[in-house]
Amino acid sequence: METKDITFVIVTFKSENIIFDCIDLLPGDSKKIIIENSNNLDLKISLEKKYENLSCLLMRENLGYGKGNNIGINQSQTENVFILNPDARFKNSDLKKFLNIVKNENYAIAAPTLLKDKEIFKNKYNIKEVEFVKGFGMLLNKKYLRNNYFDENFFLYHEEIDLCKRVKNDGGRILLVNTPIIHYGTLSHGERNNLEMEKSRNWHWMWSKFYYKKKHYGYLIGLCSTLPNFLSSLLKFLFYSLTKNIDKKNIYEMRFLGLLNSYLLKKSHHRPNFEKIK
Repeated sequence: METKDITFVIVTFKSENIIFDCIDLLPGDSKKIIIENSNNLDLKISLEKKYENLSCLLMRENLGYGKGNNIGINQSQTENVFILNPDARFKNSDLKKFLNIVKNENYAIAAPTLLKDKEIFKNKYNIKEVEFVKGFGMLLNKKYLRNNYFDENFFLYHEEIDLCKRVKNDGGRILLVNTPIIHYGTLSHGERNNLEMEKSRNWHWMWSKFYYKKKHYGYLIGLCSTLPNFLSSLLKFLFYSLTKNIDKKNIYEMRFLGLLNSYLLKKSHHRPNFEKIK
């Protein structure tokens, strides 16, 4: 498999400060589809002017990670699509090694290894079959997945675990490959310390956690497994309200409300307030 045989799909939201560093490391002959969830026309113009083989699609609203990726996957013309977060860094040389390793393998999903997790391959094997991989960098085999990609009910978090769970239930192979990738974590939107984004992440983390459990194991098991999170979040919300720690109060309020809305079978509706994001 050559680098020209894959398409990179990158979902962005307020990522203008980090997306260029991500793309600069990717091979020029790979196609790239950017799903721009904050509708930034200036970013679209800059990206398409600077890079060949790149198209940036503007979304009029924030569609979330799963739906954004699905749009990019469906727009792609290659059999293999690499899902990449804008705050991940995958060097061209490491990508070529990765593709050389997986080219003769039968897989539904394959992913490189976080640089800090390289000790997984102490046995010197290049491939390890696993139950799931993390969603910041993963290669999808469209032929195997047959249009069954991300569950769009997830707005943020757990969507890649859900996809991997469905692949394994269907007998598919998920491969972890001994090539390094770096992921910086909370930088996907370019606002590491923004409270509004932190609130949104915590709301969706809890909503998605119950939804995933309910979807695969039933409502009762989902409820029992997340009830400690619900009670802990409620108690911490009350404690930080009394002690007037506003930032932490807001975080635990979001966790509590995310779970509550998921328990009540409401859709994943919370969105960050654009006006509060600088």
